[in-house]
Amino acid sequence: MTAHHNPVLQVSGLRVSAKTAQGETPLVHAVDLELQPGRVLGLIGESGCGKTVTSLSVLQLLDRKTTKIDGSIQLNGRELNGIRKESMRAIRGKEISIIMQNPMNAFSPVLTVGNQLIETIRTHTSLSKKQAYELAVSSLQDVNLTDPAGIMKQYPFQLSGGMLQRVMIATAICLRPSVIIADEPTTALDVDNQLRVLRQLDRIRSEYGTSILLITHDLGVIAEIADEVAVMQHGRIVEKAEVFRLFDYPRHEYTQKLLNARPSFSTKQQSKELILA
Repeated sequence: MTAHHNPVLQVSGLRVSAKTAQGETPLVHAVDLELQPGRVLGLIGESGCGKTVTSLSVLQLLDRKTTKIDGSIQLNGRELNGIRKESMRAIRGKEISIIMQNPMNAFSPVLTVGNQLIETIRTHTSLSKKQAYELAVSSLQDVNLTDPAGIMKQYPFQLSGGMLQRVMIATAICLRPSVIIADEPTTALDVDNQLRVLRQLDRIRSEYGTSILLITHDLGVIAEIADEVAVMQHGRIVEKAEVFRLFDYPRHEYTQKLLNARPSFSTKQQSKELILA
């Protein structure tokens, strides 16, 4: 069997519940997802449906004292659920990265962008400071930031939201992880920067074969770059389909409702041509 048929990320029977004084409250019910190499899986649904809880459980970032996670989360065949914190820290950032919704929260305000990028790189590699600096600069170039060396010297607050978002993408991709989880990566951005970010993600997957779990409530974003889509409602996956199929023949009434509520936009193909032009 070729490696291509093995999912990079396989989530099976994932159940997440919050531990409260009253007992356990289920947040996510029996979720199954699989992410193939070099593909973009869109996870879509209204806010509060469990998408972010799902991504945080994959990254093992939920507090084990207040939440209970059952089921299996396998990254390249290795079980992550319940893995030791130290082992997970080594994997997070190197093999699986996250691009968060609000880039300001991803950076320390008191360190320069360069210091933070270099530190991330050196934590996960044996590169010297000079090599890490060079990799950081080339990663900033990869996301089309002009004057990377200048940006390295700046503090997060000196950059615009769109630039900071691209620095966060540069941080996520510089170690060539096999999976990137992008949680609402374009929400805080204007249309121009949204397109830039999506174009970047599209390029990363085509050039490096990175798989992307794209979490969003925005069907326009899904139409742009997702290959497969999973629709989530009340902590359950209610429909899974290839992207064209989902838009043309939505089966579940909730999917139909989401599609009917969206502002009209051109077909995926037209928008793809537009975005990649």
